[in-house]
Formats: sequence, structure tokens, C-alpha cells
Amino acid sequence: MATVTAVVVPAGAQAATYPTWDEVEAAKANTAAGAAAVQQVISLIAQLEVNVAATRAEAERRTDELIEAQQRFDDAVARADQIQAQADASAAEAAAAEKNAGQVAAQLYRAGTGDVGVNLFLDAGDAAATEALLAKLGSMEKMVERTSGIYNRAQEKQNAARSLADQAEVARAEREKLRIAAEEALAVAQAAQAAAEAALAESQAKKIELDQQLKFLQDTEAQTAAAYQEGERIRKEEEERRRQEALRSGSPGTPASSGWALPAWGSITSGYGARGSICTGGGCSNSFHYAVDLGTGCSAPIYSANSGVVRYAGWSGTYGNYLQIDHGGGVWTGYAHIRDGGTFVGTGEWVESGQNIASSGTTGASTGCHLHFEVYVGGGRINPIPFMSDRGIDLG
Repeated sequence: MATVTAVVVPAGAQAATYPTWDEVEAAKANTAAGAAAVQQVISLIAQLEVNVAATRAEAERRTDELIEAQQRFDDAVARADQIQAQADASAAEAAAAEKNAGQVAAQLYRAGTGDVGVNLFLDAGDAAATEALLAKLGSMEKMVERTSGIYNRAQEKQNAARSLADQAEVARAEREKLRIAAEEALAVAQAAQAAAEAALAESQAKKIELDQQLKFLQDTEAQTAAAYQEGERIRKEEEERRRQEALRSGSPGTPASSGWALPAWGSITSGYGARGSICTGGGCSNSFHYAVDLGTGCSAPIYSANSGVVRYAGWSGTYGNYLQIDHGGGVWTGYAHIRDGGTFVGTGEWVESGQNIASSGTTGASTGCHLHFEVYVGGGRINPIPFMSDRGIDLG
């Protein structure tokens, strides 16, 4: 029988060497070799389980990093928008103050058009005229002081507007860095998820064979590999049954004339905006809800909101089982808390608008079965309700 060299692990270690049926049958003919073969097969089964657990843990860690990166980007978008709004308001105040100062200056100019020196010379012997002129000069001095104050305030407003504009520019630069970081985190999470899915697929395929080999080795009666063949037949029948079930349940929704479709039935149980953090065994959610929750109930169909390519399909920390679809033009949608075994499409796959892509659940940081539905524009999450409403879809 072949000797096991190593088990497949996420770090790219040497692949395990699995025994063939010829080797198993040869080992069974020898008592000592048969005993050793039993232990090797048991070890391989255990190693497969460790491999799956390790790659799943790595995928979860990477998707947690993805969620954190997206959160930092969304927060940066909000900060940049807030600073820009302050800068625009300050600029408007500066413009108003400058206009006011100009109006006062024009008034001052009109009030002092006469030649003061000439007036003093001509009216030197006229006490009343002199007194009137002095009063006029006093008024002009007060107006000059007022004008100076208005100009100073206008200058302060202009300085504040420039400072805020500079801050907004810095915030936008930081936002772009975080957007790139989020994109990189997605690529890493996709690779980790693919590795986890590959490990699981290998485990499922090899474990059936190893279980049959172990049963064959431990059976005191002379048997053949027919048991394995029967196991393979049962496994393939089950896969086909699940595939057909998914197709039967995958009746598409009804897209509106805009091409967009309602992602699931159910009333809104939590809107977009600030809310208390939700903590469960699946972790704690963020205190700002960048999505809309639809109370679908358990195992309800989830439909693609529009046609596009699946950007991500897999476990995603507090999101549980998660799907994200790229619809083109910088628009994505996200679907979270999908039940285990309820994801019907994979990364890179094209989906149609209204296609049944998943089944609702309560995985991750969730207190009940529902759909957490997100809309991304330019990499940042926005309120899905007005976005979908503009496309003829009422979320509830």
C-alpha cells in the first residue's frame, strides 16, 4: 500500500497520497499490511477533516478582514461627504460676507465724496458748518470701523472654507486608499473561499472512497470494491437530486421594465442607518446598518436583483453565508445570512435578473431568518430603498 506523505493544507504543503483499490485489496491479503492500511486510512480521513477546518478558518478570517475593510471605506465616504458639505457651507458664508463688506464699502464711498480739506477751509468761520462736518467725520469713522470688521469676518470665513476644502481633499485621498484596500481584501477573501471550497470538495469525494476502503479492510469476509462503486452511485444520485431540487425551486422573479427585480418577499424589519449593534454566537454587527433587512422567514427564495456576475460566494463572518453580484457600471448588490447549503451559485458565475440564487437563513450575526440586502455604488454601500424605488421596485 502507498505510504502517506502529507495532507493538503492551506499553506500549500505537499498533497497527500491516497491508496488505490488495488493497493487496498493487496494489503487485505496480508494481515500485518492490512492492519497498517487500516491505520493509514483512518489517519487520512482525520487529516481531511483537519484540512477542511483549517481552510474554512482561513476563509472566515479573510472575509472578516474584507468586512472590516469595507466598513472602513464606507465610514471614510461618510466623513469625506460631511467635510465637503461643511466646506461648501463655509464657502457660501464667505461669499455672503464678502458681498456684505463690498456693499458697506460702497456706502462709505458715497458718504464721503466731498473734499474734506476744502470744506474745512471754506467753512472755517462758520461754527455750525464746522460742527456738522465733524459729525459727518465721526459717522464715517464708525462706518470705517464697521467695514473693517466685516472684511475681517469675511477673511476668516474664506480661511475656514479653504481649510475645510483641504481637509475634504485629504479625506477623499484616504477614501480612495481604503477603496483599493477593500478591493484587495475581496481578492484575498475570494482566494481563501475558493481554497476552502476545494478542500471541502476533495474531502467529500475522498472521504466516501476512504470510508468504503476502511469498511472493506475491516470486513472479515472477502469483499471487492463493489461497495465503493455503490457508494459512488448513491453519492452521484444525491448530487443530481439536489441539483434538480435547486432548479425546481429556482423559478425567477418578475423583473420590472428597468430590469431590476425584488430580491425577496417580506416586510422591512430593519432599515438603513444607525442602530444598536446586534451580538449573537456569530459575532457582533456594526452600529450602522448599511443595508435593509427583509423578514423572509426561513428557507425562502432569494432572487438576484439584476443580471450580473457573482463577485463573491461564501462564508463572510458576521454576514454568515454571503453573496455579492456585480451588475456593471459600478453597481453591486449583496445578500447575507443565507442558510447553510442554501447558496445556489458560485463566484464568477453569470446570473439573470430574478434568478433564484439562494435560500434565506440566519447564519452569522443574526437573530432570525431574513435577507440582509445591500446596494453598492462606486464601491460604497448606499440606502437600497430609494435606489430600488427609482427602478420601480418597492422593498416594502
